[in-house]
Amino acid sequence: MAAAVADMVRSVGWGENMLMSFVLWLLVGLLIAAALAVLAVTVATWRIAAKAERLVPACGKFVEIDGNRIHYVEEGDGRPIVFVHGLGAQLHHFRQTLFGRFGPGYRLIALDRPGSGYSVRATGATGRLPEQADIVRRFIEELRLERPLVVGHSLGGAIALALATGHPTAISGIALLSPLTHQEARGRQGFDLLYVPSRLLRRVLAYTVAIPLSLRYAQPTLQFIFAPQAVPADYMIGGGGWLGLRPSHYFATSTDVVAVERDLGEIERSYREIAMPAGILFGTGDQVIGEAVHGQPMLDKIDGLDFERIEGLGRMPQFTDPERVVAFVRRIAARAFAH
Repeated sequence: MAAAVADMVRSVGWGENMLMSFVLWLLVGLLIAAALAVLAVTVATWRIAAKAERLVPACGKFVEIDGNRIHYVEEGDGRPIVFVHGLGAQLHHFRQTLFGRFGPGYRLIALDRPGSGYSVRATGATGRLPEQADIVRRFIEELRLERPLVVGHSLGGAIALALATGHPTAISGIALLSPLTHQEARGRQGFDLLYVPSRLLRRVLAYTVAIPLSLRYAQPTLQFIFAPQAVPADYMIGGGGWLGLRPSHYFATSTDVVAVERDLGEIERSYREIAMPAGILFGTGDQVIGEAVHGQPMLDKIDGLDFERIEGLGRMPQFTDPERVVAFVRRIAARAFAH
């Protein structure tokens, strides 16, 4: 009897050991599979980034601004016009579309904002709007530009407004294309995948899944941004679209999305102090941010605002109607430089 009980105990113990061994090997297998998956997306990220830099290499000059390495291009001679691009974009949004259309008398300068394109953001930088506006001011000083007109598109419009309210003597005027001007409760909804408050998680995503996923959904994303107009056939190379498919660019774009909420509301309260020549061009077909919220209300906040409202035009007027944009910028420039 005692022997039978002992055999039963040994049998139960053996069964428990077998179960523990199975669970352990299962966990090891899962960890190995997870590690291989992370390795796969990391390798894919580096390959996509390498392809992006091969297809759209740096094409301008570099200047150091308070720890930020700023990449910029310029063309022409005359009165200076500085172009500041929007969220997730880079200087090709102006270089490809508008440069070469202005004619003589202007010095056109487009820069990659810190972290975007080939510009490198300083260690510890926050991406907050006043910080970015101050970098543009320092850029203007470094290039010894005499009170340029600043053209800002989308988020670049918010930075131009921060510059106009915080450093009004540094510039002569602002010309804003589809600008972000007001803090909206729903404003973050279209950028949920970019709103990553944790700096560490933002970094992890940038070097693992963010870039492969961005490439996979690039076409529908671009169709949404350009709607109701079509995406230009050469946007990915000529328009610099490939440059957004790099870890550093994703990290900077996510940082910008998080930073906007901290400052835009405060900047709004200073719009009535803007006394320089200012203009806004906005299309009613913009599906990303609405003209009714970010365009029309500015007429009551900036005296003498030149407001051009275009029926049916989407978010990217510099691509879809460049001649109209050039005429608009030249009109604001005439007022700004005369002023």
